[in-house]
Amino acid sequence: MRVEDAQGWRLVLDPARHPFVLLVGSTDWAAELRAPEALALLQGIATLTAQHGALTDQLLDEEAIELEWERGPLWMSLEGDRTAWSLRFVLSPDDGQRGLEGAWSAAAAAAFAAALVPLEAPLQGLI
Repeated sequence: MRVEDAQGWRLVLDPARHPFVLLVGSTDWAAELRAPEALALLQGIATLTAQHGALTDQLLDEEAIELEWERGPLWMSLEGDRTAWSLRFVLSPDDGQRGLEGAWSAAAAAAFAAALVPLEAPLQGLI
């Protein structure tokens, strides 16, 4: 089991809790994800943060940006400026499945995104 948390975010990877192997959360919410959902979340955040990084030099100090990413039932948004950004996601699976919505503040989003990176290989091994 891998447990990480800091101001405004937390995550717990526990393969023994199959099928809900990853718990993600913020200050006032938490949700358990299946390995494919968790991997999609990780990939979405990686894509959005890479896009943001590529655009930061083009933004003026007072400019804000919103980027969106969608794949299958997962929609994500990164919103912020050159130096700080927040994350939001909505999971809208097929009928009869649970849906989720969550967000990380600008104070927590970058640290949460960085904490997810080393989980890619373990999550792929659970699919």
